[in-house]
Amino acid sequence: MTVQPMFLSKEELQALTNRIQYAAQVRTLRAMGIQHCVRPDGSVAVMRGHIESMFGMQSRVTTRTPVEPNWGALHATSA
Repeated sequence: MTVQPMFLSKEELQALTNRIQYAAQVRTLRAMGIQHCVRPDGSVAVMRGHIESMFGMQSRVTTRTPVEPNWGALHATSA
């Protein structure tokens, strides 16, 4: 199983916004209602999980460890 990076890549961000310049990406993200942060160098960070949840995608599968019921508690008598 391949683990995806936490943030969208530069290419993914350009594909999402259809913009190349950082300022234009920010304007587009704001218009789309997508949470983002601007880094000190001006580049934009968008969390992959936010995009996946916005568009109804699930990339992370959560697995639960089965828990064996306490069968003894069913047969216990109160004193």
